[in-house]
Amino acid sequence: MTTPNLFTPLALGPLVLPNRVVMAPLTRMRAGPGAVAGPTAPRYYAQRASAGLIIAEASQVSPQGQGYASTPGIHSEAQIAGWKAVTEAVHAAGGLIFLQLWHVGRISHSSVRPDGSLPVAPSAVKPEGRTPNAAGQPVDFEVPRALDLAELPALVETYAQAARNAMAAGFDGVEIHGANGYLLEQFLNDQTNLRTDAYGGSIANRARLLLEVVDAVTAVWGSDRVGLRLSPFGTANGISESDPIAVHSYVIPEVSRRKLAYLHLIEPRASGTGKADVDFADRPSAAKLFRDVYDGVLMAAGNFTAESANAALDEGWADVIAFGRHFISNPDLPNRIRTGAALTPYNRPTFYGGDDKGYTDYPELDGTVR
Repeated sequence: MTTPNLFTPLALGPLVLPNRVVMAPLTRMRAGPGAVAGPTAPRYYAQRASAGLIIAEASQVSPQGQGYASTPGIHSEAQIAGWKAVTEAVHAAGGLIFLQLWHVGRISHSSVRPDGSLPVAPSAVKPEGRTPNAAGQPVDFEVPRALDLAELPALVETYAQAARNAMAAGFDGVEIHGANGYLLEQFLNDQTNLRTDAYGGSIANRARLLLEVVDAVTAVWGSDRVGLRLSPFGTANGISESDPIAVHSYVIPEVSRRKLAYLHLIEPRASGTGKADVDFADRPSAAKLFRDVYDGVLMAAGNFTAESANAALDEGWADVIAFGRHFISNPDLPNRIRTGAALTPYNRPTFYGGDDKGYTDYPELDGTVR
């Protein structure tokens, strides 16, 4: 049997990825009025269509799910049309593209929410630190409103409707965002979920909403076109689970039996705060730790190089690797990896918001900007 590498094709449900260099979901905050994908988003994504798979940036499933200014949504007809222009451009360039479905929960501020309402969460636990308001100025987080038990069925339905909208927009599948301290991870976490009803307390109860969302979205798409992103040792956005191994030792087998297209795990070193390199220096990678309890395609993400990515594939603890920041500045990243070419450095100040500078103006290896 041939050992796979980054350029071995991979069957992903009914799709075949031409390579295993996946573009991770990357928030860019360049949506226009109405949270519609910006006018140059089709070009940005088409430039990166040589990825085995593009996972488009996180998109809020409802106005309630918005956490930052100028992030796109997938809950209106205009947003569907905006994303359809993106998928058509990617498909015309020969690529495949999933959309990440997102609800930020408490990681928001009333000023960025269309109706000015407070952020929502499993419990009224205020995040530490600050967040950008609608004007981009840092402000203290607000105490979120705890979601009522009666609201949760409708919340699950917003994910199902967003999944239907993504299908109408022409995506090849969807990824559910269950990581980085956003709503679904807030329900999983024993520090942010203090509920005493059927969605709080035990690990099974805290995982209930995540699994209901997975079931609702797979009912729309079929399980083989749905991925799920988790960050088992994540510390982003104030998450601090007391026993992450126990939580994910329950969740991941439950996900495994649902036969998703893939499970996308963020490595501890890329948890979002920089602390994980110290706090979990003696831990194995998330993918290594949970490989044996997940029967399916396992995607790993987190500061991989070409060498470490191929090693992960060679050793069998990952099947596909997601690359993030280097895809921003190297639209032809697979070609650069394949040829061993130098990578163009990224310009961090242009990551979030702004115009096409640092967005669509990075050249390919031959110097062209497509």
